[in-house]
Amino acid sequence: MSEPSAKREVPMQAKIVKVDCKNPESVVIEEAADILKAGGLVVFPTETVYGLAADAFNLKAVEKIFKIKGRSFNNPLVVCISDVADLNFLIKEPPVFTEEIVNEFWPGPLTLIFKKSDIVPFEVTCERVTVGIRFPKNKIALSLVASVGMPLVLTSANISGAPSLIEAQQVLNNIGKDVDLILDGGKTELGVESTILDLTTTLPTIIREGAISVEKLKRILGKLKVPDGR
Repeated sequence: MSEPSAKREVPMQAKIVKVDCKNPESVVIEEAADILKAGGLVVFPTETVYGLAADAFNLKAVEKIFKIKGRSFNNPLVVCISDVADLNFLIKEPPVFTEEIVNEFWPGPLTLIFKKSDIVPFEVTCERVTVGIRFPKNKIALSLVASVGMPLVLTSANISGAPSLIEAQQVLNNIGKDVDLILDGGKTELGVESTILDLTTTLPTIIREGAISVEKLKRILGKLKVPDGR
């Protein structure tokens, strides 16, 4: 008589909760914030794509994000804020035009790269002395960061190299077994990733053109360094 086969364990899927994108339910936001404070991982919508987040100062949680995505440890994570005042302790030596560009495009789909302050872990920036900062306008994202009471690390909620995801069910199907909670705020508004602008270079440099065009940035900054020479 053959021995019974061992029962195969099926990975648990993340809890997925619908959230009102215009008026996020406080009880859901508080639950998500508690998970993040405890070192867990939460997925939520931004105006661009769905993002995967952790406490920016919990290094074990930060490491989980790299592993789940299969992301190179040479590829820095972005820090997500809900108040421009957070720049005061996250960055140093901001350029003179920082206030002008922040007032024009934040909150919104623009990631700005600054020189980082000592408080930002090198594990987040992959040993770089710069840090990307994102201030999204999506109310779910803003409510959650504010509820946690500290910045989060944020990256697109997909496997590295795969297309970014714009619906919660897509996230569940892709990385649902590896995260703790997915906030379903419906399809994201823009569906393309944020534009990344490096402000630490002599001439502000477009690292990635996304939801905000080069032309819009030029109206504020004048000259820009753009990879394709525009």
